[in-house]
Amino acid sequence: MKIVDIAYEGAVDLLRGLYGRRISAPAVLDPREHFRGAQAFIGQWRALQQEALDIASNLGAVPRFHELMAQQAAISAADDRDWRMFVVKAYGVTIRTNAARCPVLAALVAADPDVLSASLSFLAPGKQVPAHRGPFRGVIRYYLALSVPAGADGRPGTVLTIDGRAHRLGDGQALLWDDTFVHDVRNDTPGLRIALLLDVRRRGMPADLALLSRLLIGAAGLAVRMSRTIPR
Repeated sequence: MKIVDIAYEGAVDLLRGLYGRRISAPAVLDPREHFRGAQAFIGQWRALQQEALDIASNLGAVPRFHELMAQQAAISAADDRDWRMFVVKAYGVTIRTNAARCPVLAALVAADPDVLSASLSFLAPGKQVPAHRGPFRGVIRYYLALSVPAGADGRPGTVLTIDGRAHRLGDGQALLWDDTFVHDVRNDTPGLRIALLLDVRRRGMPADLALLSRLLIGAAGLAVRMSRTIPR
């Protein structure tokens, strides 16, 4: 492991501990309390699905997750199957070329100041993303299923396991959750799974943690602007 990777993991562990001691909340959250803009995305899920399917028609042009963020290679490249991410917004920075290809998604994201990041996630047939955790509790994750193939039993064939509990979401269904809890995902079908992933600002934190979150999000946004791996 490179020194920079060790430093990254050490900083992440420190942040998790700092936030974890001050924020007591379950793994799965009620969007009516924590993300009131959720309904706007659900209301447009069919249009979002069509935009995502259009992107998927040239999937080879969409980068793999670890090609955008090398620190995620352990989970993104854990096997020989792809996990590709089409980033529309990253830590407050809109990726204009990508947003232009998803006007419905871009408009929804622009209308909600709490949405910090937005990506279309493409999980290849048979892909398994191993157990991992997000970096800190200042943001929460919104997962909207856009195109989920059915399994052999007729149920949605992608399983998202969060804190030991399995969730199967079909097209148009969503979940709001804290990704600092251990989670994994697997696509048990021969088809491509497509989901919208949003990072949402956590409201209601103590004032010092809210300030720290703004600083961290701002620093992450600056890193995105300086990155050569994320298109503009």
